[in-house]
Amino acid sequence: MTLSDELAFTSAAEIARRIRQRQLSPVEVTDATIARIEARNPSINAFVFMGFDDARKAAKAAEKAVMSGDALGPLHGVPSAIKDLFDFKPGWKATFGGIRACKDFVSDSHCAFAERFEKAGAVFVGKTNSPVFGFRGVTDNYLFGPSRNPFNTAKNTGGSSGGSGGAVADGLVPIAEGTDGGGSIRIPSSWCGVYGYKPSFGRTPFVVRPNAFGGTAPFLYEGPMTRTVEDAALALSALAGYDPRDPYSLDDSVDFLAATRRSIRGWKIAYSPDFDVFPVDKRVADVVGKAVKQFQEAGAHVEEVKIGIKRSHAELSDLWCRLIAPLNVMACEALKKTGLDLLKDHRDDLPPELLRWIEFGTRLTAVDYLKDQAIRSEVYDAVQRVFEKYDLLVTPTLACLPPDNATDGNTLGPAEINGEKIDRLIGWCITYMINYTGHPAASVPAGLSPEKLPVGMQIVGRRYADADVLAASAAFERLRPWHDTYRIPAGRL
Repeated sequence: MTLSDELAFTSAAEIARRIRQRQLSPVEVTDATIARIEARNPSINAFVFMGFDDARKAAKAAEKAVMSGDALGPLHGVPSAIKDLFDFKPGWKATFGGIRACKDFVSDSHCAFAERFEKAGAVFVGKTNSPVFGFRGVTDNYLFGPSRNPFNTAKNTGGSSGGSGGAVADGLVPIAEGTDGGGSIRIPSSWCGVYGYKPSFGRTPFVVRPNAFGGTAPFLYEGPMTRTVEDAALALSALAGYDPRDPYSLDDSVDFLAATRRSIRGWKIAYSPDFDVFPVDKRVADVVGKAVKQFQEAGAHVEEVKIGIKRSHAELSDLWCRLIAPLNVMACEALKKTGLDLLKDHRDDLPPELLRWIEFGTRLTAVDYLKDQAIRSEVYDAVQRVFEKYDLLVTPTLACLPPDNATDGNTLGPAEINGEKIDRLIGWCITYMINYTGHPAASVPAGLSPEKLPVGMQIVGRRYADADVLAASAAFERLRPWHDTYRIPAGRL
């Protein structure tokens, strides 16, 4: 067995431990990671930018620090990846989700995730695929094409952090960045069978310019995608903490690793099989319905509830599109200042579904915005009422299994579930409801469908109760470990 094969499904925590103990060197770990990416990425299209030269330089510096006895960060020498969206590392290309006109655009700044991960010692090997502006729950674009699911390459990974989900599930890296404005960490985590963590709003800094307040409608996040809960807790230890550039950044401290060892005995867990209003594929419902019962084995009490949502899923998915459309308008304006006028000169680079909402966003008024915030408040109030009685809220992460990849660069989600018409951009994503509210949430691998495709279960905690979500996730992982499911992607030729 090569080192590349040996490390493929090794956790970030274990790699970091072995590097600290000088059982592995950062250079050999990085070389093994690069070898696996070169061998396997062509079949899943997870990575779209290879930063191998920079990775090797960083690995040599990391090895020198080990040999010199320097203080080492919690992720020292651990290979990782950032997302090719609004996520930056100086000198690296940023195509904003596969926009052809941006194929040579180079950033001169760090996103907060990359900045803090590098400070913790991580070694970035490249950037992962996403859809244009992240405006859909699948990953495909006209420049790079779709990310293919490691469990079945005919299927999509989900989005918008689909390349990251595929890379982690296929053992290319143990940990990768996701961003989440409507579920973009949790959606691909569900379909790729990995653990995705969306922190409480403000828990990890989200630095946006020129509008420092632009991450609130809906709430936007950066967070980790991993194969273990421990690795997510390790990542949060590196990411969390006050940042003066983020006006919403929390100035407190949480022991995330200690949270994974807590008991959930005696907790009250609310279970909603459909968030009141979503049609859910029976194959998904069956897996999650069985999985949620595992919490009872950990000593918790599980009770099915009605959340109190009064709007239809169609109204709520349209609300999400309206809320996030102005951010995409502003992205176009920002690129225009660099000489790239997408709406005038490169309209064919943008999918028609996105163009429709961008044009809609240019016509929204301040009164429209406030009316939409009132609808969003209804969801917030309903979720908050659940937490008056319960410690956690559990739902399916998604309402369906992954769709087949298209061949035209414009993969969409299903048009209907259980005979009910849904929005093809995000209508099957139960996740975006929590982007309205700001609660911490994770997608934990709940099991496999009859087709051997992963199904995710969403665990939502009280506002700022990240430790509770991690505790419940770890308790579930101990009772229903999912690591053996990676034999499916590992066995792919």
